[in-house]
Amino acid sequence: MQSTLLFSLALMASNGAAAASGSGAGNVTEPPMAAIKGGTFAMGGPVPGPDKDYPTDQPVHEVRVPAFQMAKYEVTVGQFRQFVEATGHKTQDQCWKFASTEWGMDMGPGAWNTPAYAPGDYHPVMCVTWQDATAYAKWLSAQTGKPYRLPSEAEWEYAARAGSKGDYYFGNDATEVCRHANIRDFTGSKAIAAIIGRTGKPATCEDGAAFTTVVGMYQPNAFGLYDMIGNVGEYVADCEHLNYDGAPADGSAWTTNCSKRESPMMMHRGGSFSSRDVRTVVRGHAGDDNASSIGEGFRLALGGPVQAQAASAARFEAELATARAAERERRKAAK
Repeated sequence: MQSTLLFSLALMASNGAAAASGSGAGNVTEPPMAAIKGGTFAMGGPVPGPDKDYPTDQPVHEVRVPAFQMAKYEVTVGQFRQFVEATGHKTQDQCWKFASTEWGMDMGPGAWNTPAYAPGDYHPVMCVTWQDATAYAKWLSAQTGKPYRLPSEAEWEYAARAGSKGDYYFGNDATEVCRHANIRDFTGSKAIAAIIGRTGKPATCEDGAAFTTVVGMYQPNAFGLYDMIGNVGEYVADCEHLNYDGAPADGSAWTTNCSKRESPMMMHRGGSFSSRDVRTVVRGHAGDDNASSIGEGFRLALGGPVQAQAASAARFEAELATARAAERERRKAAK
């Protein structure tokens, strides 16, 4: 696995350097995309949340989502590295981490490329803010001439459900989650408890990873999307609203009449490696300048006509297959 990671690091670094030297979009890794057919769905769920100051999934409401494209995978460390090396983009040098405090977390030194939070180029990038994510999308759009962006919250849920109406895109059985997602499983619960100094609600299954893992390791949903639940929570374009009263019905991002906070709050969806509840309807929030190693990243969406897959996207999937095979071997050896 070490040789695979070294090869990946070298490849991504060379791609980033080429982009930085102005050699063109051919050196930029575009994400493999899945075409999502438009349709109408019932957004939200029937069970109110316990905290009035935290976003709930109420009320259930009908939304019509136009056709669009969604990235098959979360943006990876290697992909984000290309952006940073090409532009000199400055990210924060601190992010939230697990700690033995009252809240089980604290702010400390760390960034998107800190080895503890970025163990390999094919892990999802963390310790990035919503602002970093939108800057990456803007850069990729400029490099490729394609309108990459964060998905709207409605697009995200529609894509995550993939036509399903249950708690998860595969049904309602929580014991099956670990076949489909990297969540706070038995291994993750033990690893996190060792850091924060206490245990919480018992995990329900074993997914093979304590923290983040290589993207695409678990079964995709019916739209061919991987890690729509777990691994990292995914920023969307919408600002925070505590419920769906007044939400758009056309699938667009909800960016007006935002919840009033001391600083802007944005939505993220899907839960992470540190989440126990990753039902499709569960909503999360974070400040637009919040950086966290506890599980917030992003994936991209794309509007407009479906275009042929870029050669760089095909290369990425071939390299990712190698990284996934190495991760499977690592897990076997660890047993």
